[in-house]
Amino acid sequence: MPRKIQVEYRIYDGPDALSRAAAEHFLEATRSAVAASGKARIATSGGSTPKRTFQLLANPAEPFLTAMPWGEIELYWVDERCVPPDNAESNYRMTREAMLDKVPLKPERVFRIEGELEPEQAAARYESVIRSQFRLEGAEVPRFDVLGLGMGDDGHTASLFPHTEALHELSRVAVANHVLQKNTWRVTLTWPVIVEAKDIFFLIGGKDKAEPLREVFLGKYDPETYPSQLIQPKSGKLLLLLDKDAAALLPAADSQGVGRLEIER
Repeated sequence: MPRKIQVEYRIYDGPDALSRAAAEHFLEATRSAVAASGKARIATSGGSTPKRTFQLLANPAEPFLTAMPWGEIELYWVDERCVPPDNAESNYRMTREAMLDKVPLKPERVFRIEGELEPEQAAARYESVIRSQFRLEGAEVPRFDVLGLGMGDDGHTASLFPHTEALHELSRVAVANHVLQKNTWRVTLTWPVIVEAKDIFFLIGGKDKAEPLREVFLGKYDPETYPSQLIQPKSGKLLLLLDKDAAALLPAADSQGVGRLEIER
């Protein structure tokens, strides 16, 4: 049966304003989760915009460092490249250098994907860790409090690339996914896990994202070609944080830079 998703998009002037908006959203959503349940389980993605956001969160000259409830956070990753944690391509390394080395988040509350292992082993280990931390039984899936996503210029999100096997995985928490386009392996959360998160947002910037963004939210439903279309939150709400270039082909926003769409799929 088709489901309606309320999409809100907020448009910012450039990368600095976009990164600050993401930091503010992280803070608000994290504090809300801690107030509700005593902890915040966050899953984050890689990329240049998240990097700037993490740097803001860790900057002692900014209010985020002292306002963030670091002691109540558990940090996970949406996906990871199959590389060692000190590799320049590692999402974990980027997050560690930008934020983790500078904030009071306990190491035992940081759950990275072990990209240095064989891909299938890394995915199995990561799924086991998540099942243990969330105390899942049987077919239960985790429900993250906050989950941040990016979008590639091919419409992929997480490491769910067009026409790859992971798009069809319905029962696993995390899988190894061979990305033929890049001749590489990735480990990723599956889309049925992603859509369970309480607060899901896309963080997207750049002119090269305008066309895929339009196709994902206004085009024909074709998740094999545009995997980001699979992200239909169970909450019924999805937030997009965008810069002006990425938002160029979406319907005009209001005077506050906020636009809304209702999609049914």
